[in-house]
Amino acid sequence: MTEQAESLNTQAINLAQNGDFKEAIACFKRAIVVEKANHLLWFNLGVTYRDAGELYSARECLLKAYDINDTDKDVIETLALVNLSMQDYQEAFEFCVMGLDLYPVDAHLWNTLGVIFFNQSDYLNAADAFERAITINPYYYDALYNLRDTYDELGNTAGKAECKRRMSAIKKPQE
Repeated sequence: MTEQAESLNTQAINLAQNGDFKEAIACFKRAIVVEKANHLLWFNLGVTYRDAGELYSARECLLKAYDINDTDKDVIETLALVNLSMQDYQEAFEFCVMGLDLYPVDAHLWNTLGVIFFNQSDYLNAADAFERAITINPYYYDALYNLRDTYDELGNTAGKAECKRRMSAIKKPQE
């Protein structure tokens, strides 16, 4: 990054962390004028739009970041999550699959894939995805939580109880 774009990026991140999304977005846009082909600037702008609740703008910026760098795990995962939030399950699924092709042991992508399946009432595939996430990271609280709910839907009381037991041994992550 050039010095100007880097300082604008830093300023924008600080603004966004303080909840000043409008100013943060303006800073990111100025930085992008300087460095149009910097996927991290587009990614950060997309995340800021997402955090501001502007999902369509977030997706557009994240797609630009993806066009510039289609192997960045954070970009792929965030695109999957934004599409999931927009209830565009097909797009979310496709980004998860692309991400898992590149990063087959990424627990977060497996968990996101499970959430997609769960939201479509495909509980068997959801359970498989959550189980894979937990196999990769046995202490992944969110995946255990999701698997517990999936087992509940499937009537797997022993699996649900085991998830509860394992969750109680892990400190719940802060929101």
